[in-house]
Amino acid sequence: MKRFDTAKLAMSVFIASEAVFFAFLIAAYVYYYGAVVQGPRASNSLDPPRTLIFTVCLLSSSATLWRAERHLAAAHNRAFRLWLGATILLGALFIFGQALEYTGLIAKSITPARNLFGATFFTLTGFHGLHVLCGLISLSVVLVLAFMRSFGPREISGLGAVSMYWHFVDAVWIVIFSLVYVTVWI
Repeated sequence: MKRFDTAKLAMSVFIASEAVFFAFLIAAYVYYYGAVVQGPRASNSLDPPRTLIFTVCLLSSSATLWRAERHLAAAHNRAFRLWLGATILLGALFIFGQALEYTGLIAKSITPARNLFGATFFTLTGFHGLHVLCGLISLSVVLVLAFMRSFGPREISGLGAVSMYWHFVDAVWIVIFSLVYVTVWI
């Protein structure tokens, strides 16, 4: 009988719990989206084209992480570190884009306390940003370890678990971006 990879099994359970958490946040945003809101709302406050650029960075980071995993599996350590570094850079660019968005909104006095849009927008995107930061920290730890020693089966399993998390965070952003930003264009 084949054993489950413990790291990947644990990450799968964690991702399932996070999926429920995000489902509730997304449901709250959708529920309140139709409410009558005085003041700022998504259609008059957000910059979808700019956010699309940073979204492409985040989604591209899934491709670079996939490439990193392929190089690690082939024992091409230098290429693995390069692609993993690219993943971290792209994820950091996404966080930079989110910081720009928040700075612009706060400069216009749009905060979570301002109205229903501010509360749901900052909660939903803020929790997602926190998850991206956690993923960046995890990927950075893997990169540091990759420079310190060669990777064996245990480290490859750990990277697989971190990779599952990163791809999950990217998938969640696709839903958030579609609901929050794409609906502004429609």
